Amino acid sequence: MTLPPEFYLACLQADSTRLAEVGRLGLTEAVPSCPGWTVESVLRHVAQVYLHKVEILRLAAKPDPWPPYLDDRDALDLYDETRAAIVVALEQSGTELPTWTFSPTDKTSAFWYRRMALETAVHRIDAELAHGAATPVNSDLALDGIDEVLTLMLGGPWWEEGDTEHPVDATIRITSDGRSWTIRLDATSATVTPTAEGDVDAEVFGDPDDLFLWLWGRHDLSMEQSAGDDNAVREFRARVAECTT
Repeated sequence: MTLPPEFYLACLQADSTRLAEVGRLGLTEAVPSCPGWTVESVLRHVAQVYLHKVEILRLAAKPDPWPPYLDDRDALDLYDETRAAIVVALEQSGTELPTWTFSPTDKTSAFWYRRMALETAVHRIDAELAHGAATPVNSDLALDGIDEVLTLMLGGPWWEEGDTEHPVDATIRITSDGRSWTIRLDATSATVTPTAEGDVDAEVFGDPDDLFLWLWGRHDLSMEQSAGDDNAVREFRARVAECTT
């Protein structure tokens, strides 16, 4: 956890409330950032994510079997129920409860404070895009989300077998709001250092909200937001997509 738990909870509550509001604007609209999904699909997905984490915090392990059958539930009612439940589960667990996570380094409930706040922000944007009503992601949360997607999602031990369709051999730098991450990529590794040191093949820069949503495939870059090898940037983004879908 890199920000206070109270901050993550406040973001989770604000974004989950906004997602409920947008859901009530209409459930059948197509979600452009998730082809084949509607707003109802987003609500049901997030509800299932919340329920899964409630069970992880309760069991200190991955629930099995999973998932339960929820298709007969009203989407809005189910979502409202589960968004309240995840907040209660996090508050009751605190930040030091040993539990299952997919992080190589953090096996405590603190991990899920951050992950649920960021998960909610991304999917709140999905529903808003369906209604043409996107609003910014909190700048501090977005900057923290850039760190998460780079250091955990991309920089985790997922590439040792070379299981990628984008074996880019390049060094990329991401810079936003005074922070930089330098990423060295090859077919079997992604090494992330939180610095602006050394030469790079390309650099991508911009506001935290823009870069966070670009990394998650919810926002396009303008031509003014990158410098260097454009193909390396495209392949880098494709590599990020492989570990965030």
